[in-house]
Amino acid sequence: MGEFNFLAVALGALAFFAVGMLWYGVLFGKLWQRSARLTDEALQSGNMPLIFALTFLFELLIASTLWHGIERSGASDRATMMMAVGFGATVMVPALGIHYLYLRKTLAHFLIDSGHIVTGMAAMGGVFLLLR
Repeated sequence: MGEFNFLAVALGALAFFAVGMLWYGVLFGKLWQRSARLTDEALQSGNMPLIFALTFLFELLIASTLWHGIERSGASDRATMMMAVGFGATVMVPALGIHYLYLRKTLAHFLIDSGHIVTGMAAMGGVFLLLR
């Protein structure tokens, strides 16, 4: 069993964050904005430094939990990616889906956000493979 690797956790969280920048920027930014029913003014009104800082802190928590589970289990490379993507697809996405049902979010909004989660978790798992 390996030790806790702070560099892997930080870079895994950074990989998830980078996926989000691309996902909600150049890839699906305008489509997400429409599906979330957010105006340009509404997007500009938020405290973006605080939002980005909290986003990264949450991603650090996710990375820490995933790293711990992978290391405690002694997962192979294949199992590492299965755990990363599987956790995103079978725990995080359904939890998001439950909230979106009650918030009356659109299917497009759910699919965009779910895709981000699964892709971000895959990126995190890939970083973990590189730094094991």
